[in-house]
Amino acid sequence: MLKVAVFGAQGRMGVEVCRAVEEADGLELVAALDAGDDLDAARGADVAVDFTVPDAVMEHVEWCAAHGVHLVVGTTGITPERLDRIKELFSTGEANAVVASNYSIGSLLMMKFAEIAAPFFESVEIIELHHPMKVDAPSGTAVTTAGRIAAARAAAGVGESPDATEIDPDGARGAKVDGISVHSVRQRGLFANQEVRLGNEGEQLVITENGFTRAAYMPGVLAAVRAVGTLPGVTVGIESLLGI
Repeated sequence: MLKVAVFGAQGRMGVEVCRAVEEADGLELVAALDAGDDLDAARGADVAVDFTVPDAVMEHVEWCAAHGVHLVVGTTGITPERLDRIKELFSTGEANAVVASNYSIGSLLMMKFAEIAAPFFESVEIIELHHPMKVDAPSGTAVTTAGRIAAARAAAGVGESPDATEIDPDGARGAKVDGISVHSVRQRGLFANQEVRLGNEGEQLVITENGFTRAAYMPGVLAAVRAVGTLPGVTVGIESLLGI
């Protein structure tokens, strides 16, 4: 029986993770912690799962690394600098970590398809649409998607998307992430949606992934929980665990 602790247990994702762990074969929920709780309650865990907020996650990373507890991070806002720190902390071999911006199988496939398609189109932009309670923009998935698209286009020798815009005082053309325009929508009634729009003269390809409930992330989270103990150091993304 694999013993699991959850950080952020009272949050929207945390509640779903706790439920999934309790219902899964071979897993036991031994600690459900939220803001202000004593982290030492997770000492008996084999694996901890973190779905908290950017301001809290690094404290949990430090604690798990110091106490030899494997860690699965789903919290967004993991900057390159923070990722470097996580890799440093989990380099001793006492514990491992999985860090992913998205645990949805549909989202992972969407990113893979976009990466494949990106070198074949002159123009590419990302629109990500989420509920209004989301605290970060662009989303972690959009940032990861943009990075993968940009790398694929650079490897193929494809230049920047054409854009004659000269006047945009309010940023209507979106944020630039690795040279890719990303537009964030926060609207009541949405959950988690992303479009990658690619265009050539006379044609357009739109790759869309729509998430409707947090249950969509649970197969990926549980796969990471079960695998993290066998993955030395830090694994970024769960594509390799799913064969994507």
